[in-house]
Amino acid sequence: MFNPSRDQVREFFRNAWRKHVERLPLEPLEAIAADWIAEHPEYHDDLAATVEVDYSIDAGRTNPFLHLSMHLSLAEQVQVDQPRGIKAAVETLARRAGSLHEAHHAAMDCLGEMLWTAQRSSQPPDGEAYVDCVRRKAG
Repeated sequence: MFNPSRDQVREFFRNAWRKHVERLPLEPLEAIAADWIAEHPEYHDDLAATVEVDYSIDAGRTNPFLHLSMHLSLAEQVQVDQPRGIKAAVETLARRAGSLHEAHHAAMDCLGEMLWTAQRSSQPPDGEAYVDCVRRKAG
């Protein structure tokens, strides 16, 4: 399993956006990331900054790197339908929400809940519960 450091994640998104802005060739994963970054102009300054910012809950700011990582995770999950059923659930949610972007934001709640539950219980993530959560949001 790929487990990048915080700095590696931030550098990945910064490089993907820089390459996009400079119209340089992008790797497939970078292209997906750049598409999601484009959907979030409120994060562009954060991606251009070289100063490390604390995005803790106490700081009261959304962590753009976490948010974009969740978009990227969802995009990859849908692409390979893993966990099984996530593709159909997100597609249904997108139709009901009116956009893939809004569907992703709703599904992120489910993704975050699944990860939080797994971490708290010291159990593997429950993909079935996750997909069910996304289906409920689409329902």
